[in-house]
Amino acid sequence: MKKFLATLLLAATTLGGAAAQAGAIEDAVKSGTLRVGMDPTYMPFEMTNKRGEIIGFEVDLLKDMAKAMGVKLELVSTSYDGIIPALLTNKFDMIGSGMTLTQERNLRLNFSEPFIVVGQTLLIRKDLQGQIKTYKDLNDPKYRLTSKIGTTGEMIAKKLISKAEYHGYDNEQEAVMDVVNGKADAFVYDAPYNVVAVNKAGAGKLLYLAEPFTYEPLAFGLKKGDYDSINWINNYLQQIRHDGTYDRLHAKWFKDTSWLKDME
Repeated sequence: MKKFLATLLLAATTLGGAAAQAGAIEDAVKSGTLRVGMDPTYMPFEMTNKRGEIIGFEVDLLKDMAKAMGVKLELVSTSYDGIIPALLTNKFDMIGSGMTLTQERNLRLNFSEPFIVVGQTLLIRKDLQGQIKTYKDLNDPKYRLTSKIGTTGEMIAKKLISKAEYHGYDNEQEAVMDVVNGKADAFVYDAPYNVVAVNKAGAGKLLYLAEPFTYEPLAFGLKKGDYDSINWINNYLQQIRHDGTYDRLHAKWFKDTSWLKDME
């Protein structure tokens, strides 16, 4: 009997300790601020305009989320290749940076339900038109690929187009310019970014191969075990998908291109 009671007391203590550990959403409500880590270089999800303001589709989702929580939103600019370690060392409460929910990342993080699904596409040198029709045509040592370091674009290039030479950059713009300037043959990246970049940065020298060749759900990332926050965020996403908020924000950034005038 004593052993049984001791086991019950230990279980109660453990459960009490678990309950005492507040999650990201509860912490934000208590502090009055939701801190979100992002690398603001991913059009049209998060990017910096001419006035130095961080804007975009995901930014607007997070602003609306913070409003629903009754708190302020603080965006913490963080390099993408260091964004997971920064979350795990409490630099911010959650990741909202166009992050693809991969099985590898899911071993280190909990993820919300996806708020959008994208796929990898290609920007290629225009003089390769007809020669390169799919990513498979680039899987040759004579071609040079580029993408952004730490992204699924880099992962997919190395996995599916592994025979080609690869060189990554810290930001998308540098990588795209490598193709524009003829130093690389193709830029591997998410479709929403490429559909904008082909005109904004392409200088008439790029061709957009629009057929996605991967399935990539983008989601918000939180620390492992923070199920209360995941529950709240998932319920929030369900709400905005049915009350018109999501459709309104999606149209603002993906159908209306007037925001491009505000970019550098």
